[in-house]
Formats: sequence, C-alpha cells, structure tokens
Amino acid sequence: MKIVIAPNAFKDSISAVEAAIVIEQGIRNVMQDCETIKIPIADGGDGLVDIALHSMNGEKISCVVRDPLLREISADFCYLPKKETAIIEMASASGLRLLHLDDRNPMKTSTAGTGDLIRAALDLNVRKILVGLGGSATNDGGCGMASALGVDFRDKNNLTIKPTGETLKDIRALDISRLDKRVHQTSIEAICDVSNVLLGNKGAASVYAPQKGASAAEVKLLEQGLENIADLIQSELKINTHKLTGGGAAGGLGAGLYSFLGAKLRPGADVVLDLMEIDTALEGCDLVITAEGQIDEQTVFGKAPAAVAKRAQKRGIPCIAFAGSRSLNLNELHKAGFTAIFSICPGPVSLGKAIENVRDYLQTTTGEALRCFISGSKGAGP
Repeated sequence: MKIVIAPNAFKDSISAVEAAIVIEQGIRNVMQDCETIKIPIADGGDGLVDIALHSMNGEKISCVVRDPLLREISADFCYLPKKETAIIEMASASGLRLLHLDDRNPMKTSTAGTGDLIRAALDLNVRKILVGLGGSATNDGGCGMASALGVDFRDKNNLTIKPTGETLKDIRALDISRLDKRVHQTSIEAICDVSNVLLGNKGAASVYAPQKGASAAEVKLLEQGLENIADLIQSELKINTHKLTGGGAAGGLGAGLYSFLGAKLRPGADVVLDLMEIDTALEGCDLVITAEGQIDEQTVFGKAPAAVAKRAQKRGIPCIAFAGSRSLNLNELHKAGFTAIFSICPGPVSLGKAIENVRDYLQTTTGEALRCFISGSKGAGP
C-alpha cells in the first residue's frame, strides 16, 4: 500500500512537518510494510518557509528587517539556489505573532519589513520570489512594503509620509521612480490564503482588521485609507485594485504587491502543492491523509486540505482528514473530495488539553482510521 501524508499545521499546536511525522508513526503502528510519502503543506500562511526548507532542501537565509512596529528583528526566508527562487513569509517580518497582545493595532503597523525581506532576496539575484501572505498584523495596503523598496508616498504638503494604516488616508501622491529596478527583472508571486477583495464588506479592513486589534471606528478609518490608496493607484499607475481577488489578503498587501511590483496573485494551496510536486507523489497512491487544526465549511474556500482532497478526488483516491475540531455539516466537505473526516479528540476536552496532547491524539486516530480503511479494502463487513 502507498499512502501520501499531506497535513497542514495545527495552529498554536504543531507544525505541518511535525504532523506528517506523527501521522506516519500512527500508520507504522498498524502497518509496517507500506510506502509512505510525507508532503507537509501550507496555504500561504505561517509555516510556508519551514515546509520549503524541510521538503525542498532549501537554504535558510537570515537577515535584519523591521517588525510591524518598525523595530529591528531577525527574520528568515528560504533560498533555493538551483531554482534561483526565494520563498518568503510576510508574517516573519510583518506578522501578528511578532506582537504582544497590547501592541496589536493595524492603525500603527507597517509591511516595511516585508519589503526588507524582498530586498534581501533580490540581493541573491533570484529570478523568482514567492511571498506567503497569511498571518499579517497590518492593514497598510502593502504601502510599507513598497516604501522599503523605493516608492515615495507624499502628503498634501508634498512631504514624505511613512505609510501605516492610519496614515493611508493622508497620502496625496506617490512616486515610483526610485522603485528598486531589480523588481522588473524578477517574477514575483503572492501566495494568497484568502480570496477577499481589497475594499467593502468582504475587504481587508472590514473582515480582518478587528482580528488584529482595530475598533469599529478604526475599521472605518482603515477602509477610507485603503480606498484612498486604491484611487491613487488607479489614477497614477492606471491599475485597478478595488475589486481585485486576493487584493485584501494580509491587510491589502496582495493589492500592493500586484500594483507596485507587478506580482501575480495565486491561491496559496495550489502553489505549494505544485512546488512539492504532489501530483507525482499521487501516482499509484492508495490513500491520501491530510489534516488541519479545524476543518469546517470554510475549508473548501482555498484551504490546503481541500486542495489536497480535490487532487485526490480527480484521481479516484480516497482522502481521509483529521482535525482538532470539525464541522457538524459534512456534506459540502464530502463533495469537495474528503472521503471521511475524523476529529482527533477522544471526547470533550479543553483547548489547552487538546493542544497539550495533540501528538498522542493524532497518532491514535490515524491508527484507528487506518484499521477501518484496511478492513474496508479487504471487503470485511462490520
């Protein structure tokens, strides 16, 4: 039997790489003589660099960047010399995880550190840069990133202004003449884990800013700022980002990368699966196992486990999923390619206990699910 193991991370618990190892051990506890292929996955959020380093034998590059509040920190990205490619997580420089709870405020934060990471990648003379957009602490429309690469933003007095969520509404002009020229010689792809547009009820400010610490009043100001920047980009650069799919990712960084750097916006999960060459791994496969901390109705909208299930479904391969918590309504998930979805929790447990015991729970559930699959494969009845 050949089994492909392709889990996502369990948020605040274990990484995708760790989850793959644990699932493999659960399989080995039941069946020794089978082939397993571990392909940890991500959809553009936290963990993308770790997966690339682990699965693609990438080189870890460390550099000094600015965090969301413009303080100097060290951040890493993955360099693939043979592919002349750099893989970056914006969250490693501009992520919510870098801030204490009291410091989380998208009015004050900037994506300048993401621009620092991109510049460090350009210094390696790469031909391609992938930027994962999940986990941001920002809502600056990517203007901080652009400023780090040479774009000048000016106020009504024609003075340079540092772009943050609260200053976007004060920007009256932008000058791209000093944008790093290497950008135009490099293919840049923004890996989006969401498909939200930049503005409106489903936009960056309305949907995600409250999760980053914004009040209702601040959400309105952030929306005004993003609308102001979108209007300037349209009038001065002749690029329309108002309803750009994925433009609202990472507080509008998707729109910023698209308009200032000419980046292509791509669904994160599919990019990662292609990088990991999962289609090759699925050849001759008997079972696919995926996993994530939570699997629910939202999973089918671009999340990594759903992308795995879809590819398995196309090949007629059963796909089993494990989750810390799962939806009670499984119909749409089954239609999306999941053969069966198991909660790994043995009963009602607190979140803290679930996190503490996630490895044991995941390993045990893997073994039990595999026993069912083997029994069914042999035609054994209940």
